[in-house]
This record gives sequence, C-alpha cells and structure tokens, in this order.
Amino acid sequence: SVFEKLAQNMQDISGDRGVLKEMIRAGSGEKVPSDATLILKFSGYLEHSDRPFETNWFRRYPRLMKLGEDITLLGMEVSVLTMQRGELSRFLYSPDYAYGTMGCPPLIPPAATVLFEIEVLDYLDTAESDAFCELSLHQQSTFLLEKVLKIAATERQFGNYLFRRDRFYDAKGRYKRASSCLSRQATSEEENAQLNAARLLVNLNMAITYLKLERPSSTLIWGEKALAIDNKNVKALFRCGQACLELREYEKARTFLLRAQKFEPFNLEINSELKRLSSCYKAYMDRQRAMCVRMFAPPSSTAV
Repeated sequence: SVFEKLAQNMQDISGDRGVLKEMIRAGSGEKVPSDATLILKFSGYLEHSDRPFETNWFRRYPRLMKLGEDITLLGMEVSVLTMQRGELSRFLYSPDYAYGTMGCPPLIPPAATVLFEIEVLDYLDTAESDAFCELSLHQQSTFLLEKVLKIAATERQFGNYLFRRDRFYDAKGRYKRASSCLSRQATSEEENAQLNAARLLVNLNMAITYLKLERPSSTLIWGEKALAIDNKNVKALFRCGQACLELREYEKARTFLLRAQKFEPFNLEINSELKRLSSCYKAYMDRQRAMCVRMFAPPSSTAV
C-alpha cells in the first residue's frame, strides 16, 4: 500500500513502529520540552485520500496547544517531542497511536493508520512559570530573585505573543501573572532596581493592552504605575495621554502628550495624537457653546 511503501524509509521514534517519522525540513535549537505550549500547523490524512480529514493549515493564527492538555492524539504527543522550532515533518501513526480500533466515525474508519504533516512554528516552555504561579505568595517569596525575573519574563513574552495575534484578553492574563510574580519586596537597592526594570515593561504592556480592550481608565492606571517608576518614560506619557483623550479629559491629555513631545519632539505618533486632541477639543467646545445657546435663548413667541 501507499503507507507501507512510505514507512520503509521512515524512522521509528516510538520503539514499536507505532509512530514513524520522515523529516521534510529541519528546524533549529532545542527540541520541544515535555510541558511546552506549542504553535503548530498540521494536517491529517487517510490512506488513498488527497484531502485532509483535519487541518489548521489555513488559519492565520493557529491556537495555542499545551502538551498534556490540548493535544489528544498520543502519536502527535510523541511526534512533537522529537521536533525543533521551525521543523516540518511527516508521521505515520498506527491505530494504537491514533484513533484506536473503533476509529472516529464517520471520518475515521476502524483500525485506521493515519498520516500527519506537522510544522512547529514556535513553542514556549511555560512549565516552570505555570508551577510557580500556582504557589502561594509566601512560597514564591522563597525563590531567588533571578528565578522570579526569569519566570516573569516568560509570562511577559507569552503575553507579547498573544498580543501580536490580537488576542488582547488572553495577553492581559499573562501580563497580570507577570505583574504578580514581581510583587515581592526588594531586600536591597540593587534588587529594587532589577524589579522596577521588569515592572516597567509589564506596566507598559498592560497599559496598551487595556487601550486595545477599550478600557481607558485601566490604561491610565497602568500608565501612571509606569510613570511612578520612570516619570520621563515617553511610552507611559503617551499611553496616559491617549487614555485621557478617550476619557474626554482633554486638559490632562494635553499635559501628558506635551510632556511626551518634549522628550521626542519629532515623534509622529505623539504629534498626530496632539492634532487629534485639538480636533476633539474644538468639537467639544462647539457642542458646549451650542448647548448654552439652546439653554439661554429666549422662548420663541407664537401668535394666538
């Protein structure tokens, strides 16, 4: 059969020929760790079929899949643990590593061997941060600062990945976890400087995420937290200005944006937002004047 011919040149990666592998394109770096969260593209085929019975190949942003939770095929679990970031490979799964003797009617017949093509787009090793975030604050405080900073950075990077894919609500959750990791008390000036440097990045990310979620009040809170660490931070000033503009607090918006412009006078985003502020303020004043005219205009006389 087609699959039997293909299997002759494939590597046995399960030890019982239940999962066979053929690399199509090599990846780079370390192999996928056992508790990773993955971004995969994959297609599954039955023998003698040109069309996949399952695929996510055409999704712009494939969903995140955590090993041990979101991947249900044993064969796929075995497969990805042999792969590197960027690798594209082909696998054959025997029924024991796929859909079993019963299959999955009506798509998968009983005792079917299936072929999967899998590409590892990226992965994040979140096992350490997941375990850390399940601990109590007292337990977390016993960890070395270096470890805490590493875990917070992992959560922030995970949030960045989600943010770039417009998954702002999920990104917010990861940034909050990073912020929680960094809530410990510093024991020295050096520790305080390291914590504040990490907090600043998280606060800025939270500010823009809340702006994307159309919650300017929360944007202002996190922007001001960033300014409490660095009162000259242009991004924080800009986010606070944007938030106040959305809240129609025009004087505060102007103050924040002008402070940002002072540090970066040729920043196109800042100057564009100042123009928008001017336009919004003019429209607001025009509405106020029109309202005053209506309120204080003498009543019109009518003939009886």
